[in-house]
Amino acid sequence: MDKKFIKTLFEKHQHTDSIPSRTAICKFTEGLLEFLFPELSEKHYKSSAELEIVADSLFTELKGIFVNIENRMDKKPDQTARMFMDQIPELYVWMMDDAQAIHNGDPASKGVDQVIRTYPGFLATACYRIGHAFCQIGVPLLPRILTEYAHSKTGIDIHPKAKIGTHFCIDHGTGVVIGETTIIGNNVKIYQGVTLGALSVKKEMAKTKRHPTLEDNVIIYAGATILGGNTVIGRNSIIGGNVWITESIPPNSRVYHKPQIEVKNSINIQ
Repeated sequence: MDKKFIKTLFEKHQHTDSIPSRTAICKFTEGLLEFLFPELSEKHYKSSAELEIVADSLFTELKGIFVNIENRMDKKPDQTARMFMDQIPELYVWMMDDAQAIHNGDPASKGVDQVIRTYPGFLATACYRIGHAFCQIGVPLLPRILTEYAHSKTGIDIHPKAKIGTHFCIDHGTGVVIGETTIIGNNVKIYQGVTLGALSVKKEMAKTKRHPTLEDNVIIYAGATILGGNTVIGRNSIIGGNVWITESIPPNSRVYHKPQIEVKNSINIQ
């Protein structure tokens, strides 16, 4: 291989000190979820003191991750790590509410513990909650790494800067896409293949609201596509499968697609 090219690559490799570690943040997140949910952990703690040791270890681990990107952040690594750790009790409540919403909305669910342990919608939403918390305290790059990790695991793509209310339910989930400026209210349920996207992907629109708003108690069925920053789905509405929406829908609406299906009798050949 060309030596000049190798030299160029080598020089690039010398400037990786401010690049966040994907492996480290994913490992931290897995450890945090195991800490919060015994359903995801194979460890058995004999006392609360042992859990305190784990919490301290998570803080140290996170601070070390932030040290690597300190020049990209406004605050010191230990301060930022403490700000995140202080949010964990609230994050836990939000995650448990999501798990309960998924259980309540799925007749096949045998309990919240099953949801936490096995449902991809819960994992994707939990990673989103963590990533969104990072965004709120000014952590760069890591939130997107984290939600892309969840995307690779679940097939569910949630941008960490989207705003999602409580008791959020993603059922099945494969192919769900939720864009950066999406706003979702409380008690919203989304099925597989739903896209909450932008009407345009022009770069100059990067700082504008490009993605839709779903108000409280909305249900979006499989394959629906809802586009545009000015598009609002009013509260208590139900959006049927495979619809294409680019305009606002008033509250308490029912929107559905009427396919034309023809069934012909088979011809018997003697």
